Amino acid sequence: MGTGVTACPYYFLYYFYVIIIGGVINIYSNFAFYYDRLMKDVDYSKWADYVEELFKRNSCRPSMILDLGCGTGSFCTEMAERGYEMIGIDLSPEMLSCAKTKALEKNLDILYLNQDITSFELYGTVDAIVCLMDSLNYITYKNDIKHVFSLVKNYLNPGGLFIFDLNSRYKLEHILGDNVFYSNDSDVAYIWQNSFDKTKGISRFDLTFFVENADVYKRFDEEHYERAYDVVEMKKMLLSAGLGISSVYHEFTFKAPAKNTERIFFTCRKHP
Repeated sequence: MGTGVTACPYYFLYYFYVIIIGGVINIYSNFAFYYDRLMKDVDYSKWADYVEELFKRNSCRPSMILDLGCGTGSFCTEMAERGYEMIGIDLSPEMLSCAKTKALEKNLDILYLNQDITSFELYGTVDAIVCLMDSLNYITYKNDIKHVFSLVKNYLNPGGLFIFDLNSRYKLEHILGDNVFYSNDSDVAYIWQNSFDKTKGISRFDLTFFVENADVYKRFDEEHYERAYDVVEMKKMLLSAGLGISSVYHEFTFKAPAKNTERIFFTCRKHP
């Protein structure tokens, strides 16, 4: 384990709702209510602007959009307020409860489904599907990724777009690497220790949470993994699922990824 110890910048908190999904549900029921506060510096409007620009560049005018791994629904809420009909899927009932509360508070009609994104089902097709904030990195088996892509193709309307992002190998190996991050707020604190297996391309996250409950801090420990996928193998899996690749971009730009790109955006299309 490396010696670097760093206060956690907010963009690292993108990982949290995915990390806890596979863990013990009793912490998740508490943590879901801390998630939005910890994510307060995430600019969902910026993410929505970028996704809308990708729609525009691909001559796509979606009406109904599916958000895979929607968490507490902040992106769904942002897009619904812009006039899109949104469906959100997430594995956590607690996250979806928070998401539904937001929708009701803003009088937004958003459909939320409690499903695993590797085996989701819809009653019909949609115009676009998004899977954001490196959710796909947490699927560590290629066959599961391939299954997600086949489901995406199945539920996309002809000509529909699939937009997702990945953490790059560069980020997992050199930014997260073997470093330690921490946060110490008044009612929730954590220590996040990372390690990266260069041979397998797997990041291991060892997390220790201290959550205040009735003036007592409870400790929860979690161990989770994120896999690095390179652009070439991702393209092969997309093409084998029958999805065309429209673009691969450096994060929030329209330039090709560089060696030090940390987040890579893919735009794919289901051909008519």
